[in-house]
Amino acid sequence: MRIEQDLKLGFSDVLIRPKRSTLKSRAEVKLERNYKFLHSNHQWSGVPIIAANMDTVGTFAMAEALARHNMVCAIHKHYSVAEWKNWLKQSDESIYPRIMVSTGTSDDDMKKLQSIVSAAPLLKFICIDVANGYAEAFVDFVTRVRESYPLMTIIAGNVVTGEMVEELLLAGADVVKVGIGPGSVCTTRVKTGVGYPQLSAVIECADAAHGLGGRIISDGGCVCPGDVAKSFGGGADFVMLGGMFAGHDESGGQLVDRDGQQYKLFYGMSSTTAMSKHVGGVAEYRASEGKTVEVPYRGPVEETVRDILGGVRSTCTYVGAAELRELSKRTTFIRVKEQENRTFT
Repeated sequence: MRIEQDLKLGFSDVLIRPKRSTLKSRAEVKLERNYKFLHSNHQWSGVPIIAANMDTVGTFAMAEALARHNMVCAIHKHYSVAEWKNWLKQSDESIYPRIMVSTGTSDDDMKKLQSIVSAAPLLKFICIDVANGYAEAFVDFVTRVRESYPLMTIIAGNVVTGEMVEELLLAGADVVKVGIGPGSVCTTRVKTGVGYPQLSAVIECADAAHGLGGRIISDGGCVCPGDVAKSFGGGADFVMLGGMFAGHDESGGQLVDRDGQQYKLFYGMSSTTAMSKHVGGVAEYRASEGKTVEVPYRGPVEETVRDILGGVRSTCTYVGAAELRELSKRTTFIRVKEQENRTFT
């Protein structure tokens, strides 16, 4: 046993220090990024914000809505192969750079992945998603997928430390998903005592990934557009959002009426709700590591998208970044004990 004494920070522990800017308007800010990925050599262009691969968020309808803004959706893994085929038949080829096919690591998951990719050879991204990316079996699976799909861009996670980012990149991942415990419906930190404050995880993992030519996704912990901006400021190449995209028409989750108000169910993929729905319940050897909440119904996702993109553009104007790619170079974080004034919240 040992204790690391250096401080680790989350988004609520910091603000971004403003700097002199020559920008005249938020409209001048370019949010599109251009990436060439480490192993696939795939060149991608778009706004690097991703809807999480949760069945209450990462839906086909969400993918269509976000694609209109050049954003990305990680489609949840519980759609059937037939549902994938039917949806893609009705979709334009322009959707392919805007979607990720998600998979777990079981033999059945691999077979299903093979069926989906065979039916849709224009797919660009595979997202290999597990709660604990530190298992050797997970690394081996990443290698196996890389060998099977040498031209596809592979996302793997989740981890929170630099050495594991490096191992996954060397195993064949192009992008590593960073985050253990920061999600709004994740209870991993409470149930296990394991986790890592998200901003520090992003800073450390981005440094490790960029040294090898890889990329990272900051996954979890964002509750407002300012947190998205802080993720990019900390070095994240992509930011994945769950709760911020929940509760909309395009989101999954049952719509319920309570006391004259409408809500949508939102739950973690390791929650009792999710496991009862998809695998028949929580296995006797484990505990639920997610919760189920009712999110106020928020209508179409369009307004939320505009709010997020507008917030990040505004961040860039405050620090003089004409393009999103400049934000991390122009970010200075200051430690604080306060964020917003909540007197009238």
